[in-house]
Amino acid sequence: MTVTKEMAGEPADQELDVTKDVCPMTFVRVRLALDRMLPGQTLHIRLTGSEPAENVPRTAVGLGHRVISKIVGPDGVVSLLLQRGD
Repeated sequence: MTVTKEMAGEPADQELDVTKDVCPMTFVRVRLALDRMLPGQTLHIRLTGSEPAENVPRTAVGLGHRVISKIVGPDGVVSLLLQRGD
């Protein structure tokens, strides 16, 4: 299952699929995407693996961003919706 626009309450401003990447590249790509966004914008990320599923949201929060939702689908794909901080 992925986070749909309706589930998040509004459309994500950007989408990023890092399901084929491994750590640390998963967060490198996420950080680059967040750095190019404006404060308050949202990023929908699709990722796989237990390490990225834990590290990406934790590191994003540590950098001042907000996790809006995290949903693990039956196929193991994690849909993460982040909001860029100030």
